[in-house]
Amino acid sequence: MEWLGRLLGGGERADDETDEDDSRGPPHPPGSVPQGVALFVDGPNVLREEFDVDLDDVREAAADAGPLVATRLYLDEHAPAGLIQAAEARGYRVVTTSGDVDVRLAVDVARFVAEGRAATVAVASRDTDFKPALEVANEYGLATLAIAPGEHGRSDALRNAADRGLTLADGET
Repeated sequence: MEWLGRLLGGGERADDETDEDDSRGPPHPPGSVPQGVALFVDGPNVLREEFDVDLDDVREAAADAGPLVATRLYLDEHAPAGLIQAAEARGYRVVTTSGDVDVRLAVDVARFVAEGRAATVAVASRDTDFKPALEVANEYGLATLAIAPGEHGRSDALRNAADRGLTLADGET
């Protein structure tokens, strides 16, 4: 649980600009061009002790693709309160669900894509379940980024579905 201790160690909050008060946030007005990066983090598959991932590193990796317009961490209903508080302190909007985390994350990605709420979709996971979500984003003309939690947590299928892939442990693209 060293990673949880590191998460609880502090960090400044960077508010999720589009989602502060509204669960969906506003879509882009017709005729406007989507801007920024929407980051979606699959908590159960990324925040595992064997990967030793820092949420600040995930956010920084996504921010390299452009300004963040959303930073969301998806967790199941049994997530420790300390993890939720630490993620919120780091500017993540935490989405907890009693159902399947993967389904909720994929639906939110599709919503962002359909509503034109970002220019880039970044998914941090090792799960190939998100391949269709990245493919839909690509079909809509959005840039896509797959962020793997480590070399052994990398999904080649997810990486191949994205325009760019990044492995946190080595900074590989």
